[in-house]
Amino acid sequence: MTLEAGICPNGHVTYPTHPRCPECGEPQAETTDLSEERAEVVTWTTSTATPPGVREPNTMAIVEFDVSHLDLEDTFVRALGQVTTDDVETGDVVEPVYVEELRDPDVGLKSANPESQDWGGYRWDPV
Repeated sequence: MTLEAGICPNGHVTYPTHPRCPECGEPQAETTDLSEERAEVVTWTTSTATPPGVREPNTMAIVEFDVSHLDLEDTFVRALGQVTTDDVETGDVVEPVYVEELRDPDVGLKSANPESQDWGGYRWDPV
């Protein structure tokens, strides 16, 4: 499973991908996979009042991937996601890890047809 960030012809990188670049409006015709990259925690929070089916407490972090090796206009791209642990600090280095279920498919509004949903995704794991 990939963790794709979109790239427009002007070298702007965004996660998640968009049909058109939020920065300049050009189509995002290319992507880069961030699933094998490491990132740095920019900020984080822990929620104790989570939506149905989401673990409680749920620690979330905004992380920043260094994409300077792609030689583009943007050198960093940020992403929001769950953290694998409650023990995280700003500045920590994390890597994405794929999990089959970010939330319980049997709970919540979409639970009537769980096979029609994609429940998997990435969490940030401190290294």
